[in-house]
Amino acid sequence: MSKDNGGPAFPRDGYQIEDEYGRKETIQGKNGMTLRDYFAAKAMQGMIASYGYLRSEVDVIAESAYDCADAMIARRSK
Repeated sequence: MSKDNGGPAFPRDGYQIEDEYGRKETIQGKNGMTLRDYFAAKAMQGMIASYGYLRSEVDVIAESAYDCADAMIARRSK
């Protein structure tokens, strides 16, 4: 079973543009990163800024950041 990723963090709707010659072009919408990734990036940024890191600790910090992100997503649904 996959974890709840929170959905897209910065979705952008599609839109249509017209150039100076009257040609129309449709720009497709984009979802960008997931909310889980965004939360994890913010948590990881704070951890590294507060404690620093050694190269050997990066995987532990990343795992902890995603644990924080999962907790934030779970808390949002309450």
